[in-house]
Amino acid sequence: MSDKNPLIQPDRGQKAVAIHLVDKDGLDAFLKERTAAQRAALEAHKFSADAGEHAIVPDGDGWIVVASVARTGELSSWCLAKLADALPAGTYRCHGAEPGRAMFGWITGQYSFDRYRSDPSEEGPRVLLTAEAGKIDAITAEAEAVELVRDLVNTPAEDMGPGQLEAEAESLAKAYRAEIHVTRTDMLEREFPMVHAVGRAAGRSHAPRMIELEWGDPRHPRIAIVGKGVCFDSGGLDIKPSSGMLLMKKDMGGAAHALALARLIMDAKLPVRLHLLVPAVENAVSANSFRPGDVLRSRAGISVEIGNTDAEGRLILGDALARAGEKEPELIIDFATLTGAARVALGPDLPALFAREDATAQALLDGGLASDDPCWRLPLHEGYREMLKSDVADINNAGTGGFAGACTAALFLDRFVPKGVDWAHLDTFAWRPSAKPGRPKGGDALGLRASWNMLRQRYGK
Repeated sequence: MSDKNPLIQPDRGQKAVAIHLVDKDGLDAFLKERTAAQRAALEAHKFSADAGEHAIVPDGDGWIVVASVARTGELSSWCLAKLADALPAGTYRCHGAEPGRAMFGWITGQYSFDRYRSDPSEEGPRVLLTAEAGKIDAITAEAEAVELVRDLVNTPAEDMGPGQLEAEAESLAKAYRAEIHVTRTDMLEREFPMVHAVGRAAGRSHAPRMIELEWGDPRHPRIAIVGKGVCFDSGGLDIKPSSGMLLMKKDMGGAAHALALARLIMDAKLPVRLHLLVPAVENAVSANSFRPGDVLRSRAGISVEIGNTDAEGRLILGDALARAGEKEPELIIDFATLTGAARVALGPDLPALFAREDATAQALLDGGLASDDPCWRLPLHEGYREMLKSDVADINNAGTGGFAGACTAALFLDRFVPKGVDWAHLDTFAWRPSAKPGRPKGGDALGLRASWNMLRQRYGK
C-alpha cells in the first residue's frame, strides 16, 4: 500500500463522503434505493444521469454525492475529474464501482499552475479512497509525469531556457543515479553543428546545448527517447508575427514529454538501457542568426539547405536522431511540437504519429486508447520525399508546394535515423487551448501515456 500521493489514499475505513456512481441504465434501480428526500433533491437538480452530471443530496445529518458516468463498469481517466475540481475539500469514497483509472483524472483535475500568482488558491485538497491500493503508485506516477510536462510547458521562456532544461535533466540524473553529459560551445559546433547553428543567436544567457542522459543495465535492450527543446521560437530571420509568438514558450513541449517519459521509465525500473537526448536551443534573431539559403552540415554528414529558418525544430532533431542512432538502439521515439500542419489535420487533441514499423505504430495506437491518450497515424509517404529536394544540398529543411507539411517534416527526420532502426515520431501540440475536466487550459502531455503504455507492454517484466 502507498501513502505517497496526498490525493489518493488506501481505504482503511476512514470517515469519508460517499460518491455514488450511476449510469443511465442503472438510474431507476438506484432511485428505488434512495429516500424520498434524496429523490426529491435529485429531481430538483434535474438529475438525469447524463455523463458528467453530479448532485449533492442530503443523507441524514450529512450529505452524499450522486455522479453519473457513461458506464459504471468501465470508467475512463476523466470520469471523476470534474468532481475533483467541483466538490468541497474533504475525503471521498466511491460506491457503485472502484475508481480504477479514473484516479488519474482525480489527481490531474486538481492541478493548477500557481508559480507566478501572488495569491495562489488555498482551497484544501479532495482526497479519494480506494480499495485498489496496488494501483495507486502506477497511476500516481503517470499523473505526476503529466503534471511535470504541464509545469515545464507553462513556464515562460525567460525561466525555462536551455539552462533550465539542463537543470531538469540533472535533477533526474541525480534522483535515479543516471549518467548525464552536456555538450556546449565549440564542442557543440563540432559535434552537433545544426543544434549550434539554430541556437547561436540567443547568446550566452540562453546558449544552445545537447543534453544526454543514460540509465539502466547495458545488457538490457537499448532505447532512445528524443525531445525537441526549442525553448522559444521567434522564427529566426523568417520571423513569426507577434500573434505567432504568443505560445512559443511551449515549443520545448517535446523535451518536456521526453523528460517525463524518462522519469516514468526510471521510476518503474523498466528493464531497458535508456538514452535520453534533448537538443536545447532558443531560435532567436541576431547578427549571427542562420539565414534562409544557408547550407548547414549535420552530424550525420547530410548537407541541409535552409528554406525556412522557422523550420528549425527538425534541424536540431536531425542531429539528435543521428546521435541516438550511433548507439544502435532497437527503438527510437521522438516528441516534437513540430508542425502547424499536424494541428490543421488533427486539431489540438490528437498527436500525429509516424512510424516505420506497423507493429510499433499499432502498439502506440493501442496504448493510447487503453490510457485515454489517443494518437492518429499519418503516412511516411515515399512520394513526398521529392518535396524536400534541394538544388545545392542533399536536402532542404522546408517542403515545397505547401502540401503535407507534417508528412514532409517527418520524412526529413527519417533521413537522420539509420536504416533498420525501429523509429516512431510524435508531432504533438503540448497545449490545451480550452479546458476539459482534468485537463486545464495550458501546457499538457499528449502522446506521453500512449508511449508509456506501449513501452510497458513491450519491455515490462
